[in-house]
This record gives sequence, structure tokens and C-alpha cells, in this order.
Amino acid sequence: MVNNTTEKEILNELYDREGRFNKTKAVKARPQKKLTDYPDAKKHQLVSFIKSIIRIFGYTLIPFDLIWAASVLVVSEFIGIIEELV
Repeated sequence: MVNNTTEKEILNELYDREGRFNKTKAVKARPQKKLTDYPDAKKHQLVSFIKSIIRIFGYTLIPFDLIWAASVLVVSEFIGIIEELV
């Protein structure tokens, strides 16, 4: 099956944003989150600062003891996971 669409028709279709619609399925709008559902910015900032301090400490340990440095950096990564959940 050959489609005889010209380049001009394709460009017109691309630039006609108002005429576009989803042909495959109806798209439902997601409900908006309430303001109370947002994470606490202060807790996130506090955990982020703690994580940064632990990371800096871990990087300063690298010249002295790689095992301890790696352990501290792994702990800071776990704190980073907690940071995203706060």
C-alpha cells in the first residue's frame, strides 16, 4: 500500500497543533495533588546537608583508608535514598 502524501501535506499536518488529537485512546487528565501531599522541603534540605557532610568526610578519608572511605560513602548513598523519601 503506497501512501501518496506530499511533503507539503506532511509539513502542514506537523504545524497544525490545534488539529491534532490522540487517535489510539482517550487520555484522562491526572488529578492534581493537594498541597499537603508535597514532601517537606525543610526535612529534605536537612537530610541533604547531612548527606553532603558525610560525603565530604568520606572523600577526605580516601588518602588514609580506602575501606573506611568506601564504607562512609556507601552510608551516604543510603542516606541519599532516605533523602528522596522524605
